[in-house]
Amino acid sequence: MTQEIQHLKTFSKWIIYSLIIGISIGTVASLFSHTLAFVATNFNTNPYLIYGLPFAGLLIVFLYHKAGVKKAQGTNLVFKAIHQQKTISILMAPLIFISTALTHLCGGSAGREGAALQLGGSIGQNLARKLKLNTNDQNLFVMCGMASAFAALFGTPITATIFAIEVVSIGIMQYAALVPCALSSLIACQVAHFFSCHAEHITIQTLPSFTINTAIRIAILAILLSYLSILFCLAMHTSHHLFEKYFPNAYLRIFVGGILIVILTLLIGNNYNGAGMNYIIEGIEKGYIVPYAFLCKLLFTAITLGSGFKGGEIVPCFYVGGAFGLLVGPYLGIPASFAGAIGLVVLFCGVSNSPMTSLFLALELFGISNLSYFFIALSICYMLSGYHGLYGEQKIMYSKYSTTFINHYANQSIDL
Repeated sequence: MTQEIQHLKTFSKWIIYSLIIGISIGTVASLFSHTLAFVATNFNTNPYLIYGLPFAGLLIVFLYHKAGVKKAQGTNLVFKAIHQQKTISILMAPLIFISTALTHLCGGSAGREGAALQLGGSIGQNLARKLKLNTNDQNLFVMCGMASAFAALFGTPITATIFAIEVVSIGIMQYAALVPCALSSLIACQVAHFFSCHAEHITIQTLPSFTINTAIRIAILAILLSYLSILFCLAMHTSHHLFEKYFPNAYLRIFVGGILIVILTLLIGNNYNGAGMNYIIEGIEKGYIVPYAFLCKLLFTAITLGSGFKGGEIVPCFYVGGAFGLLVGPYLGIPASFAGAIGLVVLFCGVSNSPMTSLFLALELFGISNLSYFFIALSICYMLSGYHGLYGEQKIMYSKYSTTFINHYANQSIDL
């Protein structure tokens, strides 16, 4: 009976902690969401702001240097905080907030959820340190912070919860974080709703009934998406390495990147600036987007993030995957709108190595009950995407091809 009482005390403790995390991070994430919506609207109504992107980049580098951050690690720092108990400076929260807003204001191609993971992780760990919690509870606070910020921005609390407990160590679900992350995510979502942050929802034109013939076509699309996920990861990492190699000075690096985005915007148009969630939602709901959209978004995002601008990769990944599905789906005999939805979710799975998260994302984002096709596509993409990933500090605990324990970092060469 003593053990049951102890469990109840632990449960009660995390109810209180989850309230603290959900309310605090939900409030900050709501402000972040409204700020990004405001700057995105300003960019759309004042497209000349693109000319300020190189100078916004200089300001971003200056802010990080003044804060004593010589080499920003982004979301990887949050992963290190869990794996290696690295300390996340409280300055990371305002830094990623301001720098992401500046990137979006001037038309850089970046997302918001990746920045939210850094925002939530930073605040979560520092709250835990203020409360003088032990290392294990600090790790749970970091995960709760990630989940809360993701849930508040995107309005998908189940997806956010599963993501936080799945993405850190692939092959091992951190179930100790299930209750804390679930409670804090749901609370953060309610806080965001209170502050008029609305959840994303996309309507699919046609949802085909299950047949073996269609399942085979979906499987072929999933195979193509698995290789696209590898390309996406390689593009992000290669761009970063090339910019660092040829422009070792951070100020020059980000200025050149800003100039390149300005030139590309003038040549191609501004449909690939910012997060781009509105364009991919419209594309899936209408069943059409320009054929080369996925390549353009991939290029814009690789240059923006590779040169040092701030933001996330997740929404650009949604854009690239959705646009690819819209393009390829009809050639495979799959309704374009449905193929776009498959592409959005499956590419996210491939770059994040998070199949269970992606399955719940499909459920919350599209509101569908028949997940069979998504399940097939996610399983295939997870396997064929190999050990590539957006986050170099992500641990692949078990092999994707056997029950072998490998404990390797994503993107690390694995000889099995």
